[in-house]
Amino acid sequence: MLQEFALVNPSLMKPLRQQNRQVISYVPRVEPAPPDHALKVDGFRDVWMLRGKYVAFVLIGEHFRRSPAFTVPESAQRWAMQTRQDEEVEE
Repeated sequence: MLQEFALVNPSLMKPLRQQNRQVISYVPRVEPAPPDHALKVDGFRDVWMLRGKYVAFVLIGEHFRRSPAFTVPESAQRWAMQTRQDEEVEE
């Protein structure tokens, strides 16, 4: 009966993640303004459509911070809200 469950040897399985792999963090790009070819997404304060992906632009000081590309606009808006909160930018 136990032979059914012994098809995979646990000692041969890979660990779920590599323990010594360096964590890569995203550094937002600094831009003078959202590009002219970006389209503003209705219903979202900071989200623009850029090359088929959703990107957030947040004005910090005199420059915009650009988010990574997201597949849904809600994710880009969450990134913008978090960035605004982290930088303590006035609404």
